Amino acid sequence: MQKGRVRGLAQRGSTIAYGSFAIKTMEVGFITSRQIEASRIAINRYMKREGKVWIRIFPDKPITSKPAEVRMGKGKGAPSHWVAPVRPGRIMFEVDGVPKETALEALRLGAQKLPVKCKFVVRPDYAGE
Repeated sequence: MQKGRVRGLAQRGSTIAYGSFAIKTMEVGFITSRQIEASRIAINRYMKREGKVWIRIFPDKPITSKPAEVRMGKGKGAPSHWVAPVRPGRIMFEVDGVPKETALEALRLGAQKLPVKCKFVVRPDYAGE
């Protein structure tokens, strides 16, 4: 698989589908599986495992690398890790079952673990408690 270039806005996954609150990316980037997991743990810890969290991105793109101090040539390197390419507007995490203030802080902590700028969004038909 070629590295390619991520351009344009998100074509799909740009609306809240499951929860009431979400974080949406504002930049293009590659999110690694480790970053997704770190963000998920931060969100769940703050919410004290109440409510529900949905992860809307999946790392399905392999990134290869050659070992250190290896000469040029001799083919492509082995897969070193997996990433999820994201475009601006893509919903990455959704939460539900918690108050708005709790969701805001939990998603803010989760967004800190990610290498792209994120924005907190609320479902349009959300009626606050």
